[in-house]
Amino acid sequence: MTKTIEGFSKLSKQEKINWITETYFSESPEASKKVLAQYLNSDKQLQKLHDEFIENTISNFYLPLGVAPNFIINDKVVTVPMVIEESSVVAAASKAAKYWSKRGGFKAAVLSAQKIGQVHFMFAQDKADLVSFFDLHKSGIIESTEDITANMRKRGGGILDVELRDKTNELANYYQLHVTFDTRDSMGANFINSCLERMADYLKEHLEVEVIMSILSNYVPNCVVRASVSCPVEDLSGGQAYAEKFIKAIKIAEIEPHRAVTHNKGIMNGIDAVVLATGNDFRAIESGVHAYAAKDGRYTSLSHATIENGIFSYWLDVPLAVGTVGGLTSLHPLVQFALGMLENPNAHELMEIIAVAGLAQNFAALNSLTTTGIQKGHMKMHLKNMLNQLKATPEEREQAIAHFKNQTITHYKVVDYIEQLRANSMA
Repeated sequence: MTKTIEGFSKLSKQEKINWITETYFSESPEASKKVLAQYLNSDKQLQKLHDEFIENTISNFYLPLGVAPNFIINDKVVTVPMVIEESSVVAAASKAAKYWSKRGGFKAAVLSAQKIGQVHFMFAQDKADLVSFFDLHKSGIIESTEDITANMRKRGGGILDVELRDKTNELANYYQLHVTFDTRDSMGANFINSCLERMADYLKEHLEVEVIMSILSNYVPNCVVRASVSCPVEDLSGGQAYAEKFIKAIKIAEIEPHRAVTHNKGIMNGIDAVVLATGNDFRAIESGVHAYAAKDGRYTSLSHATIENGIFSYWLDVPLAVGTVGGLTSLHPLVQFALGMLENPNAHELMEIIAVAGLAQNFAALNSLTTTGIQKGHMKMHLKNMLNQLKATPEEREQAIAHFKNQTITHYKVVDYIEQLRANSMA
């Protein structure tokens, strides 16, 4: 059977499922259909809503929605929603939240909230003519977007500035309109792109330019939030020696890119989990964050720590372009639930919560790495996944969890233990 097909998007959902299962699961198409069907919503209206999020939908792909309670953020108690599949992340965040709740909690503040879009264009004539045009027409370029920006301006946002940037040293005849925005509680991608396309039209109407593209940037070094904790060194569980070792671990991530990538990945475990739960774009966040980590020419740690005058301080600066209105935030019922649990934060408040989740996750990882080691806690949480893979019975699970309570957990040891249990039961 051919694996190519014409007009797939025009097929009904059932016809799409039939083609997929008959083409790729020909020996057991009905079993494959059952797998897809068990993840569909019984509520037809809810399923229709999910079907329309993307194209060619054949089922839903679920990830667990967990919660990490007991966060104190700016003196307010917060229960943080987290969507993630990785074992131990939610438990680690919860443990960090509890730890710092007894030491003053987390502080967070938005340092800046500018977002960026660019019109990329070619101009082959005299640069002086372009500069003169821009000086005369800058206000007209901005005014060309007035119908688009009207509602955003009513909310206190809009276009903050437009710059003409000369990039001809890097690519012949290449210039940019570099535009900064305040999109308030919206992530603002569609708003920014609409404004940029209008500006591009203005350029084409008045100049001989070749507009290459008009698009927002997910690199937002001026949309940054800081999360931090601090306490007297003696209040830390391991005192001075613990604090110094913790700081050395961060220093290693600051100077060694191989360690920094994994260090920051741990931060993103916390950040991405909250970004997903609140219906924001984790791919945009990831690309922007990692670009920010390399902004000085070398990839480095996002978190930092010091001891000054007997005070241990630990903080994280991270760029986060997120929204609490528009997109999935107003469509997905579980996103609305998550935002409701957070008491419907505005975009700045959500930035603070997300950054705190990243710092908490980083603290939990470094705490384990510099004390007991990362695998002990992680593998204990992963044990349940291994038992599910082995299709352990309730009795086998209970015995295995008890057996490995104080044992080193590896996949080989778990397999061997379950096989022994089954061999003994057959004897």
